[in-house]
Amino acid sequence: MIKKAKEISMHDKDTGSSEVQIGLLTEKIENLSKHTKQFKKDKHSSVGLLKAVNRRKKLLDYLKRNK
Repeated sequence: MIKKAKEISMHDKDTGSSEVQIGLLTEKIENLSKHTKQFKKDKHSSVGLLKAVNRRKKLLDYLKRNK
């Protein structure tokens, strides 16, 4: 995850920009998607996946409005 953040970041100390957060959430969503496909009864991870998707959508909407 840290490697992904460094690829996306605008400068060395950039950890909280919307672009970095979206990139990290995308990676988290990919991992949780694989996990929920393998363990269908793991409802806690399914809820976490939905929360991550919704948060990424909000950040993408924010970027569209402000950039």
